[in-house]
Amino acid sequence: MTTTREASLDALFTSIDSKDVNGFIDFLTEDASFRFGSSPAVRGHEAIAETVGAFFDSLGGLSHRLTAVAIRGDTLFCEGETTYTRKDGREVVVPFADVFEYEGDKIAEYKIYADVSPLYAE
Repeated sequence: MTTTREASLDALFTSIDSKDVNGFIDFLTEDASFRFGSSPAVRGHEAIAETVGAFFDSLGGLSHRLTAVAIRGDTLFCEGETTYTRKDGREVVVPFADVFEYEGDKIAEYKIYADVSPLYAE
C-alpha cells in the first residue's frame, strides 16, 4: 500500500532532478530545516532556496534512483543513488539516505546523508 507521502516522492525528486528550486521549496513547511551531509542545517524557505540553488548551479545535472522507502509515523526514510553530472560532463554516482520529518503534507525537517566529496575530486 502506497501512502500519499510515499507517492509524492516521485514529484519531489523530479523537482530536484530538474533543478527546480521553487518546485522543491513547495514540498517544505515555511520554517523547514534542511541539512545536506555534514553541512550546518539551514532554516526557512529563503535560506534553503539560496543553499539548494547554489548547489544546483554548481552541477551540470543530477538524477536520483530510489532503492528503498520506509515510513514510521511522521517520518519517511529513503535510500538510493544520485548520478551527478559535473560541469565538465563527467558523471559521479553517490549513494544517499534521506530522512523526512513531516508536519501534515509538508516536510518540516529534511536530512540528507551522503558523501559528495567524489563529486569534487579531480
